[in-house]
Amino acid sequence: MFPFAAPVRDFRFVLEELLEHGSLALPGFEEASPDLVEAVLEEAARLSNEVWAPLNASGDAQGCQLKEGCVQLPDGFIEAYRAYVEGGWNGIGVSEALGGQGLPEVVASAVQEMLHGANMALGLCPMLTAGAIEALAHHGSDEQKALYLPRLVEGSWTGTMNLTEPQAGSDLSRVRTRAVPCSAESGRYRLFGQKIFITWGEHAAAENIIHLVLARTPDAPEGNRGISLFLVPKYLEPESLVGADGSLGERNDVVCASIEHKLGIHGSPTCTLSFGEHDGAIGYLVGEEGRGLNHMFTMMNEARHKVGVQGIGVAERACQHAFAYALERTQGRSPKARGAGDCTISDHLDVRRMLLSMRARTDALRALALYCAAQLDVARHAAGDAERRAAQARVEVLIPVVKAFSTDQAVEIASLGIQVHGGMGYIEETGAAQLLRDARIAPIYEGTNGIQALDLAGRKLQRDGGAALMSLIDDVEATAQALAASPELACLGESLAAGGADLRAALVLVLEQGADPEFGPDAVQAYATPFLALAGHVLCAWQMGRTALKARAALDAGSDDPFYTAKLQSADFALRHWLPVGRANRAVIEAGMASLAAFDAAVH
Repeated sequence: MFPFAAPVRDFRFVLEELLEHGSLALPGFEEASPDLVEAVLEEAARLSNEVWAPLNASGDAQGCQLKEGCVQLPDGFIEAYRAYVEGGWNGIGVSEALGGQGLPEVVASAVQEMLHGANMALGLCPMLTAGAIEALAHHGSDEQKALYLPRLVEGSWTGTMNLTEPQAGSDLSRVRTRAVPCSAESGRYRLFGQKIFITWGEHAAAENIIHLVLARTPDAPEGNRGISLFLVPKYLEPESLVGADGSLGERNDVVCASIEHKLGIHGSPTCTLSFGEHDGAIGYLVGEEGRGLNHMFTMMNEARHKVGVQGIGVAERACQHAFAYALERTQGRSPKARGAGDCTISDHLDVRRMLLSMRARTDALRALALYCAAQLDVARHAAGDAERRAAQARVEVLIPVVKAFSTDQAVEIASLGIQVHGGMGYIEETGAAQLLRDARIAPIYEGTNGIQALDLAGRKLQRDGGAALMSLIDDVEATAQALAASPELACLGESLAAGGADLRAALVLVLEQGADPEFGPDAVQAYATPFLALAGHVLCAWQMGRTALKARAALDAGSDDPFYTAKLQSADFALRHWLPVGRANRAVIEAGMASLAAFDAAVH
């Protein structure tokens, strides 16, 4: 596997030039500066390149092993995680009031992408902890926050989310884990049940693991309203020390019953956890009884954006791997017009098509994910209520797109990376295959991408009548007009304007048919995935249109940096080669759902 180099220059371009460091101007970030952000990026790149990335292939080959209820991680993983903790990276985007460094989410997201590109299996551990921090910060009691948050923020304790069970899948209304109140103590329960697919559910990299678990109290009603959220630590804290030093007590009645044998991310333990094999696992109610799903979705929403960023990190590594191989592998001859000599495969235009497609898509996905993170900063920190509400509305539309579109594209990009390698890509030793295997889980994580599409086309659009997405399309069209005003970029503006018109028309159609009292739910089901794909292509093309404007301005101002020329080439490919493919989703939606409604899977 070729070495990984975190794309610091690309991050700086997005943060400094596309986003113009807007987050740093928000209340609460007065101590941050562009110089500080640059130093953070450089140091995060060092950790990613030198400590995490070299363990990616070895961790995949070695995998995890379960011995007597304890998970043994691949060699070097514990040390690499502790280097991350000792560097203070776990709290980079957490507020100073909670013990973090208080940097903007957009900076934290850039660091997260680096780490996932370096080693996705290892990066999953702090990603889940970040979600646990978010859930407890919003819904935990003062006592829970005082005891658990400081250690979660520093990373000496890690967090998990325990949602599904063997019979439930994505339908969490079927969760059956029981939480029985301890008669003598309010807020303390004993849990009995089994949870599956628990990422980093057992390991020895941290002193303690804090499980957030969905379960039902004895008198809870059926369905979603009967689900509550409980905090279940791996090690109990002595009661006399609650809220004091948090010294660890006895092992709780929660064990890892097995670990999954997976397609990829072999260095990440995916566990089946058994709660209450003896007297019951001690747990504590988080938030209100019966509102566990609402509370857990605070964690889920945080995680969904991070899964999108995770996919982009793997896509970046696949790009670097494919480019390095194509520039090294000699095969064939250039045509007469280009020298007619022996050449590397990077000189063949079909290979260049694949390489430029990988690069343009990765650039576009990164820009959109970081734009979304910047909107999160505005939603949390802007001075005015109206500005915060408008940003939050955009975030809620963008997160399903960032999660689903980025991870779908990451799989395609990693697959293209194998194709660039030819037969060598199918051989494990080159490392290209691992990236595809690792990336494939991301479209399934935190609600499958079909669920993300339903969230966008159903809940989000129907809730506000499409207003937030219409506002984004207005910005798309404004960028198209700015491109059209430039003689060199007018053709890009024409393409982007057509994409914006397609998305607007599809939005109107989905809203109209989704509102039908009889067929609306079926219409949303039928159109959701192509609609999200259309939105993803158009919004990513919008970011690449903005990229083209910035790059053109830099070159016109006299810059001779080849970086800007490369960005123009990526933007041209994204807008004139990739966007037209995505625009075809309008035709898919307009074709209707008759064939889907008539299809009978039992006869095929």
